[in-house]
Amino acid sequence: MEKNKNNYAIIMAGGIGSRFWPASRSTYPKQFLDILGTGKTLMQQTYDRFSKAFLPENIFIVTNAAYIQLVKDQLPNMPFDRILGEPTAKNTAACIAYASAKIHKLNTHAACIVAPSDHLILDEAKFLDYVEQGLNYAHKNPSLVTLGIMPSRPDTGYGYIQYLENNEEENIHKVKTFTEKPTLEIAKTFIDSGDFLWNAGIFIWSVSSIKKAFKQNLPEQYDIFENAAQSFFTENEAETIRAFYEQCKSISIDYGIMEKAQNVYVIPSEFGWSDLGTWTSLYDISPKDENNNVVKGKHVFMYNVEGCLVNKSESLNGKIIALKSVKDLIIVDTPDVLLICDKSQEQEVKQIATDLKIKFNDKYT
Repeated sequence: MEKNKNNYAIIMAGGIGSRFWPASRSTYPKQFLDILGTGKTLMQQTYDRFSKAFLPENIFIVTNAAYIQLVKDQLPNMPFDRILGEPTAKNTAACIAYASAKIHKLNTHAACIVAPSDHLILDEAKFLDYVEQGLNYAHKNPSLVTLGIMPSRPDTGYGYIQYLENNEEENIHKVKTFTEKPTLEIAKTFIDSGDFLWNAGIFIWSVSSIKKAFKQNLPEQYDIFENAAQSFFTENEAETIRAFYEQCKSISIDYGIMEKAQNVYVIPSEFGWSDLGTWTSLYDISPKDENNNVVKGKHVFMYNVEGCLVNKSESLNGKIIALKSVKDLIIVDTPDVLLICDKSQEQEVKQIATDLKIKFNDKYT
């Protein structure tokens, strides 16, 4: 994939990653952690991936204003004016509207990919091939394109995209429906039907197409960032955005635009993807020992243990964890919190973090 001056990447990096609590905290969320043990954080891996196909000045990161310094520390060579700080979390529609309006001011001929900062992509070359296909299509057609993942199982943790067979171009299909996380029975029917994909939350479009979609479906947000655009790339930008963000409705791009728009297309894709949304998703993609255990950290001793994930903070390397005759547990040990949870109940981790935030403010979350 050649580096085209009209192609841009928007990396969304404002999430808290509460399902990865207690490793992920509001002050240091999972995109800034080396969750995979590769020596690079998820944010650094995502940025490196896009650096192979996009000009440095054409990569934008949208994050919470509180995380700007973390981004600068982890990506010291990134131009500072390409890091967009949100004064408050308003879900994905606002951050996409902000970045799209800013890119549009630079280049009205731009097309861009929008992607989360904390996903795993094993086959980067194949991923960039799909991205190139999507960008080429977006430059030529007034469309909103998403990359849908070919499902390998009836998973209830993902949203689903149903597509039509009457595609205009090879492997690019008109979207019929979006469905939020289904029950297991419904997920099974989706898989059996053969025309559903997992929704990866990765989007490709021209900035003119997404601006038009905002004008039609979220006109208030369209007006907000049109009015804010006069401050872009000036010393007044942060102050202006702080004032305008207060007016933004908190809504996802899926609810606000993708489920309403008529010009939505999907590319069925396979590139070794995981959203790394939960501890079990990390367990699933990690190398396992002869008893199907995954251990990240030193001084962990196990006796008759099966199917467990143990994640131990590096700062606790002088501490020993000993497990005896247990199975299918998630064990996460940090300096101030120890989590022990049955893998089948891991969806409750986010609720635990929420409860503790209410009880202790931000001390443990």
